[in-house]
Amino acid sequence: MSKIVDYFKGVRKEISRIKWTSKKDLLKYSISTIVFMLFFGVFFYAIDLLVALLRSNL
Repeated sequence: MSKIVDYFKGVRKEISRIKWTSKKDLLKYSISTIVFMLFFGVFFYAIDLLVALLRSNL
């Protein structure tokens, strides 16, 4: 039983060492990730549409 208690004490100690991201930074990184995902989604959709149009004209 003492090994389990020691394990959770170690986990608690390691969690206290983590440098958590601030809400401001988290919001900034989340927005930039969503913007990049939307950009690349539209980009690849446009490429796919262009290829489909070129293939249909052949």
